[in-house]
Amino acid sequence: MLLISNQISIPETEIEVNAIRAQGSGGQNVNKVSTAVHLRFDINASSLPDFYKEKLLTLKDQRISKEGVIVIKAQQYRSQEKNKEDAYNRLIALVKNVALACKKRKTTKPTKGSKLKRLDDKTKQGKIKALRGKVDF
Repeated sequence: MLLISNQISIPETEIEVNAIRAQGSGGQNVNKVSTAVHLRFDINASSLPDFYKEKLLTLKDQRISKEGVIVIKAQQYRSQEKNKEDAYNRLIALVKNVALACKKRKTTKPTKGSKLKRLDDKTKQGKIKALRGKVDF
């Protein structure tokens, strides 16, 4: 059972975990042992509340397929248990981030000082450009 919050959890029966061989360097261990983990979580078939499902499906994340399946590949560690734990933690973080509401930006007006500074800079730049012109005798 993965705890997302006090009320929300994901049963481990809804999560499919497969051991695969890791990529990259690691010597003979990489060739012999399947230490990397592929975690697959179907959003539509899960027991998550509809709010979480909708937010996850609208999320533009490369880990979420068009069919609504989250695929996480964990291969950072040398042991399968640590990679499995890492994949679970990344899934929890993904679902938790969806629940956070983004703050609305308050529109503000530029201050009087910033307006004056901008106008002064413009006049200085205009004078510099005027001096670049042809000299008329």
